[in-house]
Amino acid sequence: MTMTSIRKRDGRVAPFDQIKIASAITKAFDATYKPGYDDTAARLAEEVVSILELEGEPQPEVEHIQDLVERVLMDNGYVQTAKAYILYRDQRSKVREMNTRLMKVYEDITFSKATDSDLKRENANIDGDTAMGSMLKFGSEGAKQFYDMFVLNPEHARAHREGDIHIHDLDFLTLTTTCCQIDIQKLFRGGFSTGHGTLREPNDISSYAALACIAIQSNQNDQHGGQSIVNFDYGMADGVRKTFARLYRQNLARALMLLCGDEDPERALKDLMADLEKKTGLRPTLADCGAYFDAERPLLAPYGPEEDLRRAQEFAHQRAVKETDRATYQAMEALIHNLNTMHSRAGAQTPFSSINYGMDTSPEGRMVMKNVMLATEAGLGGGETPIFPIQIFRVKEGVNYNPGEPNYDLFQLAIRCSAKRLFPNFSFLDAPFNLQYYKPGHPETEIAYMGCRTRVIGNTYDPSREICNGRGNLSFTSINL
Repeated sequence: MTMTSIRKRDGRVAPFDQIKIASAITKAFDATYKPGYDDTAARLAEEVVSILELEGEPQPEVEHIQDLVERVLMDNGYVQTAKAYILYRDQRSKVREMNTRLMKVYEDITFSKATDSDLKRENANIDGDTAMGSMLKFGSEGAKQFYDMFVLNPEHARAHREGDIHIHDLDFLTLTTTCCQIDIQKLFRGGFSTGHGTLREPNDISSYAALACIAIQSNQNDQHGGQSIVNFDYGMADGVRKTFARLYRQNLARALMLLCGDEDPERALKDLMADLEKKTGLRPTLADCGAYFDAERPLLAPYGPEEDLRRAQEFAHQRAVKETDRATYQAMEALIHNLNTMHSRAGAQTPFSSINYGMDTSPEGRMVMKNVMLATEAGLGGGETPIFPIQIFRVKEGVNYNPGEPNYDLFQLAIRCSAKRLFPNFSFLDAPFNLQYYKPGHPETEIAYMGCRTRVIGNTYDPSREICNGRGNLSFTSINL
């Protein structure tokens, strides 16, 4: 009986082709011997066809034909080739299975709304109904299937599929790390590059806040987890110092213009203040400016009598404090709005971000913390609670835990803000598992948390470097009991 068609696994009927049988056998020979077994493969294919004709089935199934190929190879003594053919057949089955399952997943992504699809709601930080959200999901689900079938140990893959374990972030298994604790003081010093351009070192609190967002957004595209700023209060305080110095200079210039009626002296003051800092290390600061004023005043003598210069300095300082406070609030407000609206990771996800603060007792650091919490308490434009950044307030006896301590007022503000807006969360540095790492005067030993509430500070490889700054993690596997 002459066969003209076969039945495939999915029920479709296709033309019978003896050459395809010979080609599959040839590939098995190529995998076990040197090429050149084409004639042998053709002869064995003919033997398979002869058996099919004797069986008399007009439309044999693909699975049965492949069973016959294995049998013919074994009967003719080609045991290794039969093993190679079985392996090839198994791989092809895996590919077919993946394509079938994957296409079902893709169908769900394409035609279902997020409200009707658990798959598209898997990550609350991604809008599964947007074009980029769907594209991100296409890639994610394809990667998961690939790793399941071709990368993971089969025992581990089965345990994940059956729910005994859960391999988090499986779609990024071979690609990148998870979270990072970013040291913005180190990052901003001298500027940094995102890979698309170099950014200069910021010189204003608004620039510090903007570049903090850019650093988080950029790193979000290089990792699959959340991004954490480990020293938000210390890092942003540098921006407040620069902003205050500039505003003090501008206000002093205005006061001196009123005194002497001369042209704007700001440029001359800029050089004067830079030279004074170089020689004495003094610069205008939010508090304790007496030594600076005393050193600066003789240099301002050409602009008027000493009493007038004192009033000019006091005026400039008072105005600069108010304006810096306002600028800091606006910078923190912008940071919060940016981190809840800017997109990263294929344009579908707002950066999963965290900031750690609470221990800086400098006037500049305190101003940063006060204003980031006030901006959080005020909410977004429509009064919504800002989801990002996740905020962690460090609590420590001697710093902010008890009445009378330098940052106790900020701890009280943090409690009020958290009661209304869920953030900040609280981290207690006096807890034994945190205190064992803490070294006074070393902010890098203050415990910090990343986007997923994970923490990295221990170091069994080098205990002398048990720090938070610049550390990160790999993803995790949960065991379901």
